[in-house]
Amino acid sequence: MIVMGRGHHTPHMPAWPPRAMHLASAHGIMDHEMQGRGMGQYMGGDAMMERVLIIDDHPLVRDGLRSVIAISFDNIEILEAASLAEAVALLEKQDNFDLILLDLNIPDVRRLDGLKLLRQRFPILPVVMVSGAFDRAIVQDALAAGAAGFIPKSLKRSGIVDALQRIVAGEIYLPETMGEVPPPSVEEDDIVRRIDSLTPQQKTVLGHLVRGRLNKQIAHDLGVSMTTIKAHVSAILQKLGVLSRTQAVIKANRVGFSGD
Repeated sequence: MIVMGRGHHTPHMPAWPPRAMHLASAHGIMDHEMQGRGMGQYMGGDAMMERVLIIDDHPLVRDGLRSVIAISFDNIEILEAASLAEAVALLEKQDNFDLILLDLNIPDVRRLDGLKLLRQRFPILPVVMVSGAFDRAIVQDALAAGAAGFIPKSLKRSGIVDALQRIVAGEIYLPETMGEVPPPSVEEDDIVRRIDSLTPQQKTVLGHLVRGRLNKQIAHDLGVSMTTIKAHVSAILQKLGVLSRTQAVIKANRVGFSGD
């Protein structure tokens, strides 16, 4: 597994290690019971993953992913779609998701066309590609097209949970055979511009959000009222074009913003 903070690129990485890829099955997703870590332990406070959409045409795979997420994340709402058309119809009614898990190969989508459509129609929603078989080129193309990560279905429960936690925390998750992150995208340039539009106080608050601090903790640290912090958070979400603290953290970490 290779995990990199978004916005930090490594130009010279080793080639693929000579090992056979383990292709996925629904059983690969659902094996090995584990006690999942809550998101509160990873990100802290109320910066949590609350709503997830799973898009996959295989019911058994959806059930497996649902099981992993439901067991490992507290108080999370999980919705499902068996096709891209069904997912788009759902998103047009309610698009306040923290994360979308999109299968690479679903019947009504050609390779990365589904990812590209979702990024165009719902640009603030983080989309993670999920696949059983993949190669270096498709992973790099997915990241270049705006994917928040690429998760193999062959990962055990613990691996999937770790990948999701890291992605929601704003990192890019790559299969262990990958070693490069593409150069900054147009979307990342837009994020930088949006962050630059924040006031110094808002940037400070965003930095605290990235570190998983609660509103009351931020208010105490900065010596201001909760009302002031809530106003700053609302302004940050508006300027970043997101609906939740989780999405704000993902965007900030994608370009390596820490607030320091």
